[in-house]
Amino acid sequence: MEKYVVTLSRQFASMGRTIAQRMSEELGIEFYDRDIVEETSKRTGLDIHSISDVEENGSNIFAKRRFPLGMGLISIQNETFQVQSEIIKDFASKDKPSCIIVGRCADFVLRDHPRVLNIYIYAPYEARLKNCVEKLGMDEKTGKAMIQQVDRARETYRLRYSDGVRTVLDHRDLLIDSSRFGPEKTADLLCGVVRSVFGD
Repeated sequence: MEKYVVTLSRQFASMGRTIAQRMSEELGIEFYDRDIVEETSKRTGLDIHSISDVEENGSNIFAKRRFPLGMGLISIQNETFQVQSEIIKDFASKDKPSCIIVGRCADFVLRDHPRVLNIYIYAPYEARLKNCVEKLGMDEKTGKAMIQQVDRARETYRLRYSDGVRTVLDHRDLLIDSSRFGPEKTADLLCGVVRSVFGD
């Protein structure tokens, strides 16, 4: 089958990463998430924890403390985005196998790719809070804080680096509520769509 790429963006605690992993297993294709962070660390010299802070907590005071005295959180974030964009393009290149890429504005980065399907996973707040407690092992207070913080950081990051993007719909082909079907069924449904679009 000709090479294709699925990008999967998600709200925090919508179980998007779990869904992407299941899809990669069912479709028999590569799965890239933390691999992008690890490769970014190799190319920039930043440690993995710092990159994660830049990605998820760009406006957070704890991230700013990691880069004190004018070292330039924004310039580090800019560099991280540029490096990750090149990594994403490398993973999506013709000489690599089909893959799923999670997050990091991959839908925008690959906007000119001829065979890409962009998926967005969301869920109602209460369902996500329940996932935080029951599936991610957080107490309710931490879950509430994480949902607010990570959602805001991801949206800020996307608006900053995806030129022309204004709404959650831009550069997305398919949006699905994971709480409606559960992670496994959601993954199964999405695999069906991928096969329908790109062939079995």
